[in-house]
Amino acid sequence: MVSLTLASPAKLNLFLHITGRREDGYHNLQTVFQLIDYNDEINISLRDDSLFKLHHDIPGLPSSDNLIIKAAQLLNEHCTKHNKPSYGADISLTKRLPMGGGLGGGSSNAATTLIALNYLWGSNLSTDELAKLGLTLGADVPVFVRGYSAWAEGIGEKLRPIELPESWYLVIKPNCHVATAKIFSNQELTRDTAAIKVATFLEQGGHNDCENIVCQHYPEVRKALQWLHKHGNARLTGTGACVFASYTDQQKALAVLDNTPTEWECFVAKGMNHSPLHHLLRDSQ
Repeated sequence: MVSLTLASPAKLNLFLHITGRREDGYHNLQTVFQLIDYNDEINISLRDDSLFKLHHDIPGLPSSDNLIIKAAQLLNEHCTKHNKPSYGADISLTKRLPMGGGLGGGSSNAATTLIALNYLWGSNLSTDELAKLGLTLGADVPVFVRGYSAWAEGIGEKLRPIELPESWYLVIKPNCHVATAKIFSNQELTRDTAAIKVATFLEQGGHNDCENIVCQHYPEVRKALQWLHKHGNARLTGTGACVFASYTDQQKALAVLDNTPTEWECFVAKGMNHSPLHHLLRDSQ
């Protein structure tokens, strides 16, 4: 096989508790990553040389800064160092996930690239090896590499599978781009939320410690949350900007979608406990 076309799924943070700040400046947290069946699409075709070319660039983001290319180069360097096969690739991205929305699009693209190239090259790296490489690209990359909805701790890299009940999500993307670094560096951010157990989350849910700060600095996010609260338990995912509400069936979610103000980009997606990339992880090991 010399070519693959793969879904690169999004995630939602069903809650986000910040339990402390580390000496290196990062934050310890607890969250649940819920994978959803809304995705970018990546096509990868092998080349005879060692070049990586990304087609269909994202406006304002040079290819060299795209996590897709960074992931390909990182895997190539690792494989070369350990005498494993690697090749060049032509990569095309069909972008559906909004930028700066807290849906993990860039991290998912990086993970999809790592998984696909590992499979196409026959490099036979384990999931643990790919997740370790992915972590150097971003804290959210490992959850997409491992391919399951997860309870997460640490900076988001300590993962264990969690089976979540079937839900449908209405997701709204306000017309703004939230700067994650700005939120995490805010002096008013809560950083001492008490740690909870998985059972507590399943029984009582949780909140997002970043939500108040984001709403203070991004009125569009506050507006979207206020509107969605009228139609369900609205929450912010990650540091935003996307907000979401969950419903027990698709028709309820679609009914709210039909009444969403046209100023916002929005969609309905189903929660997934396992990524559509899971079979590649299994088959390449």
